[in-house]
Amino acid sequence: MADLTLHESLSDILADDWDTVAAPEQALGRPVDPFTTHRFLSALERSGSTGPGTGWQARPLVLREGGRLVAAVPLYVKSHSQGEYIFDHGWADALERAGGRYYPKLQIAVPFTPATGRRFLGAEEHRETLWQAAIGITAQNRLSSLHATFCTAEEAEALAGVEGTLHRVTQQFHWENRGYGGFDDFLADLSSRKRKMIRKERETAQGRGLTIRALTGDGIEPQHWDAFWAFYQDTGSRKWGTPYLTRKAFAAFHETMRNDILLVLAFNGERPVAGALNFIGRDTLYGRYWGCVEDHPCLHFELCYYQAIDWAIRHGLSRVEAGAQGEHKLARGYLPVETHSIHWIADRSFRAAVDRYLQAERRAVGEEIEVLTAYGPFRKCAGRE
Repeated sequence: MADLTLHESLSDILADDWDTVAAPEQALGRPVDPFTTHRFLSALERSGSTGPGTGWQARPLVLREGGRLVAAVPLYVKSHSQGEYIFDHGWADALERAGGRYYPKLQIAVPFTPATGRRFLGAEEHRETLWQAAIGITAQNRLSSLHATFCTAEEAEALAGVEGTLHRVTQQFHWENRGYGGFDDFLADLSSRKRKMIRKERETAQGRGLTIRALTGDGIEPQHWDAFWAFYQDTGSRKWGTPYLTRKAFAAFHETMRNDILLVLAFNGERPVAGALNFIGRDTLYGRYWGCVEDHPCLHFELCYYQAIDWAIRHGLSRVEAGAQGEHKLARGYLPVETHSIHWIADRSFRAAVDRYLQAERRAVGEEIEVLTAYGPFRKCAGRE
């Protein structure tokens, strides 16, 4: 007999039970991505990065059959739209100007993480059950809307047929490994002008007397996290006003996830002065955070983009996802790709208005991806610049 349960915390669910549906492949090695694992989501909870006062209140929804957990979604009650990277602030403003109330809303997501991955965990046959159940919870509690962000294209397309469900297409920039044997092979795939630009940027960043170290696992030490916390606070306060993650989050990542992390640090002598934090998936390196306490020309490009590409090539990964936005990534080998989300809005007339907007947006995104790809940095054909 199937049983749906809305929990008040991920701590209510055993890690092994959750990971059986969130990352069953990790029994044979790395998970496809670490972001829906119990260790990542619970680190956010335990550290106070999500929970009371943060605008991200966990309400994981799980499906059990015969007492066994067979499917789940990482569901959150949201009191704002921060830390999502699929922007709906305009929707909130429009509804509230019309006399409605947009918050709270429900969100199926990985907090603060604009990385595509499965959001409906478990067998495909349970996807619609979970989505319909989440819609029911939204309606019963008279909430404005339900969203599943950075889901896979397959999930979005499968659930877009559910009545009232809207499919949104946005974009990011990803780097693809075309079978490169080393960084020079990647450079050889670029136009002459872009190749020279990247070489110059790397020479500039590496020629300032800095030492760059790529650390993972037990190579990451507590003092490295102290340094990165300073970098993160600087970037977070400038970008968001208040950083999303607490210092305890990085301690929790070190405790349970250091083998899932690549930390690239730049040292001026023995002092760390800049860093980029990446998470390691089975086939993808996910760039997440960057910061510095000293300004050095081109160091951001070196730590966030070129070091990530270099590491991915050396470790046989197929892709680098460098996070949200940033057309400057195009010149550095990162091409535009579609990202997907699905949405359910309770008010039918407002839903229809958003649907019209999304249809126009989808056409615009498709055209933009086509244009940007054509202006990409790669040689148009072998043997020609």
